[in-house]
Amino acid sequence: MHVSSEIPPLKLVVVGHVDHGKSTLIGRLLHETNSLPDGKAEAVIAMSERRGMPVEWAFVLDALQAERDQGITIDTTQIFFNTEKRNYVIIDAPGHKEFLKNMVSGAALSDAAVLVIDAKDGMQEQSRRHGYILHLLGVRQVAVVINKMDLADYREERFQELTTEIRTYLSELGLEASAIIPVSAREGQGLITAPDKMPWYQGPSLVQVLDNFTPPILPTERPLRFPVQDVYKFDERRIIAGRIESGRIHTGDKILISPSNKTVTVKSIESWNTKAPALSASAGQSVGITLSEQLFIERGQMISHESNAPFETNVFRARIFWLGHNPLEVGKRYKLKLATNEQMVEVQSIEMVIDVENLTHDTGDRLERNAIGEVTLRARAMLALDEFSDNPKTGRFVLVDGYDTVGGGTIFMEGYPDQRSRTDVRSTNITAVEHRVTPELRAHANGHEGGVLWLTGLSGAGKSTIAIELEHQLFAKGYQVYVLDGDNVRFGLSSDLGFAPEDRVENIRRVGEVAKLFASAGVLVVTAFISPYRADRDRARSIAPDMFHEVYIAADVATCEGRDPKGLYKKARAGEIKEFTGVSAPYEEPVTPEVTVETADRTVNESVAELMAYVEENFSMVKRNAGGR
Repeated sequence: MHVSSEIPPLKLVVVGHVDHGKSTLIGRLLHETNSLPDGKAEAVIAMSERRGMPVEWAFVLDALQAERDQGITIDTTQIFFNTEKRNYVIIDAPGHKEFLKNMVSGAALSDAAVLVIDAKDGMQEQSRRHGYILHLLGVRQVAVVINKMDLADYREERFQELTTEIRTYLSELGLEASAIIPVSAREGQGLITAPDKMPWYQGPSLVQVLDNFTPPILPTERPLRFPVQDVYKFDERRIIAGRIESGRIHTGDKILISPSNKTVTVKSIESWNTKAPALSASAGQSVGITLSEQLFIERGQMISHESNAPFETNVFRARIFWLGHNPLEVGKRYKLKLATNEQMVEVQSIEMVIDVENLTHDTGDRLERNAIGEVTLRARAMLALDEFSDNPKTGRFVLVDGYDTVGGGTIFMEGYPDQRSRTDVRSTNITAVEHRVTPELRAHANGHEGGVLWLTGLSGAGKSTIAIELEHQLFAKGYQVYVLDGDNVRFGLSSDLGFAPEDRVENIRRVGEVAKLFASAGVLVVTAFISPYRADRDRARSIAPDMFHEVYIAADVATCEGRDPKGLYKKARAGEIKEFTGVSAPYEEPVTPEVTVETADRTVNESVAELMAYVEENFSMVKRNAGGR
C-alpha cells in the first residue's frame, strides 16, 4: 500500500493535552495503515504481554525512551506513514505544558493538525492553548479527535456535548474543524473505517478526513524570498549564498536587495557537482548567485523581485507566545531572528494579553511564561519582512534573550505602513540652488529665527486650538508665523490622500518638506498633525534637523474621547471610521520631545503660555542679543 514518493507528504502535527492518548493514536494509526516496519507490531504485543497489560500501541514510538520512562513525550518526532491516497509525515508534539516550545516548533512545520481530546476529561487548558497556537500559526486544516470513547461507553450524548464545546471555542478563534471524529485509539475504532461500536456516527473516519485535506500552497508559487546567508569570494566571483524560502529565481532576473533598496541583475546561478550551469532555482534549494555588478551585500538582507517586494519597516506588530522564565516586558530588548537576519528589537508596547482559557483579553505591561499576546516591536535598523498570512517563511520570528530562545511569533502590519522608498529621490538631472539671502540675514530682518514647532498628539489633545492661539499671540508680538493644520492641508496639498497608513506617511512627508521651506524663508512654522508614527516624525526632523522642535501635546485617550470636538471618536467606536488613531490604529508617543505640554488639566491659555516662553527662549534674536541665552 504505497503511493508515489514523488508526491510531497502532508505534514501533520498531532497535538493535545498530556495523557489524552496521542501516542496510542499514532501507534494504532501506523499499525492500521500497515506502515509499521516488519516485526514492530509483534514486538509491541510481546512487550505489552510481558508487562501484563493490554496491547499498548503507544510503545510504537519506542525511539522515545524517556517517554516510557517518564510517561510523557518530551520532543517532537517525525514519523512517516501512508494511506492509499497520499504520504504523510506525522509530527508528534508533546502535550505537557513544560514542553510548549516543542509543540510550537512542530505546529510551525505542519500543513494540517489533529487535535486530540479525551472523551472523559474533555477540553483542558492545554487543549485550548494548543488550539490557539494552531490559529496563531495559521494552521487552518484541523481534524479534532475525541479519543477514549470506550471510557465514555461510546455514548453519543458525550460526543455531542464535547462537539458543541469544541466548535464554540474554535469558532471564537476563527477556526472551523474540518471534522470532529469519535475514536477509540486503543480499540481501533474510527481510525480507518466507520466505528462499528458507535453506529450513531455517520461521518468520515480519521483517515478519510486526512485524505481529503487540501495540499498546501507550495512555496514555489509565492513571491521570491531569498535571505542572504553569506557572501563568498571564489576566484574572481563574489557568490551570494543562501536558501530560497519561496518563489523562483532565474539568470537575467532583475532583483531587489532589501533593505538597501538596490537593484541588480542575476548574472549566474552557481551550483556544485553539476555538468551545466543552472538557469533557475526555486524554493527549498540552497544556491549561490553572482550579480551583474559589485554591490555591498551582507548576511540578513533579503533578495526579491521588484514587483513583489517584502515590507520594509523598523516597527511591526506581532502575535507572540512567550516561553521565557522571565516575563516579556515593555522596554526590554531581545535579539530578533527572522530568516537569516538578526537584530536587536525593543518591546514598544503590549496591546493585548490573551487568556487562552476563555479567550478574553486585557491590557498589560508584561507577558508571563506560556502566555500569548499581541505586541509591537521596534528595531533600530530597517527590516525586510512579510505578514505571516502572505508568507509564513518570512512572516514569523523567534526572540532570544542571552543564549535562550524565549519566544516566537507571527507578524502582521495592521496600522503600520511599508516604509520602503520614503526617502528615495527619483528625479534625475536636478541640482540644489543656493540662495543669496542667508538664514542669518532673514533672522536679523525678522528679529527671530525660522523654525518648525511640530505639534503631535491624539485627536482631541488640543493641537489645533493651541497652534491657532499661539500663532495669534506670536503674530501680535511681531513674529513671522504660520500654522500648517492637518485639516487645512488635506483641502489642498494632500487632497489626493486618504487615511490608510501609507497615505498618512506621505501626508507627513509632504508637510515636513513644506515646513522646511517656510522655516528656511525665516518663518516660524507651527504644525498641528497627529503624525502617529515615530519614524515619520524622525524623518520630518531629518529634513531640517537644526530647525525642528517636537512638541508633544499630551492627553490620554479617555480625555480626548471625552472632548471629541469633531465627533470622530464616536464614529470610530461605531465602526464608521476605520484605522482611527488611538482606537483602531497605533499612536507612538514621542520618546524625547523638546517640549511636552500636558493638556488634560490645563487651560488653553496655560498651554500657550508655556509654548510662548519656549519660543522666546529659543527663537528670539532680541532675547539672544540681550544675553537671554
